Amino acid sequence: MNIILFEQHETGKPLPKRDERTIHLLKVLHKKPGDTFDAGVFDGGLCTGTIEKIDTDGSLAFSLGPQTASSPRLPIRVGVGFPRPIQIRRLLRDLSSLGVEAVDLFGTELGEKSYRDTKLFEAGGARAALIEGAAQSRDTTIPRLSVFNRLADWLQSDLNPSGQALLVAADNVRPQGTMPQIPCLKQPVVLAIGPERGWSDRERDVLEAAGFVRLSLGRRALRTETACVAATILAIEKIGEMG
Repeated sequence: MNIILFEQHETGKPLPKRDERTIHLLKVLHKKPGDTFDAGVFDGGLCTGTIEKIDTDGSLAFSLGPQTASSPRLPIRVGVGFPRPIQIRRLLRDLSSLGVEAVDLFGTELGEKSYRDTKLFEAGGARAALIEGAAQSRDTTIPRLSVFNRLADWLQSDLNPSGQALLVAADNVRPQGTMPQIPCLKQPVVLAIGPERGWSDRERDVLEAAGFVRLSLGRRALRTETACVAATILAIEKIGEMG
């Protein structure tokens, strides 16, 4: 954790002994009463926290200083064909850390149907992964997260409300060009990343009909989570947000 994040309703209340943030502050950072730490309030700002005392029950009382705004999220939306459940948490954490504004998961023709049955969303694991990524990158916001049954449902959603976004589908099988060939631009980007088995030919046609250009990420076949990170970093560079 590069910052300790608190929900709005948690401010002014002690952290329980077994809370992972308490453990991180006391066992990993070796903080004591009177010590300060980098903190943030979810959907709020960055601030400095102070450990006021450690109660007899092991809970940690803290206070937070004045807040300053964190960096805004980047105008990048990433749609992903459902990967293996074990990959979803890592994918959500990393995309949140990279600063994208939205992450969407959807079913695909070649994707494993059972992957959609994960309990990660109902049990809160998905949100926890997004918050972990935000804390890593010193952010107090997380991407919007949506789930769609099919690629077609995702394409029919409001992907490009401004009409100005560049629509890119990663495709190493039948590409129309490569991601590095995209000129630098100042506009939103919507990325579509297929599942481990890639896009079907019908899905390629559907994506093209929806305005997506299919671009390669290189000659190697990548894991879905790796392709997401690679495509997002290239998009960040193209919109001039790398520096």
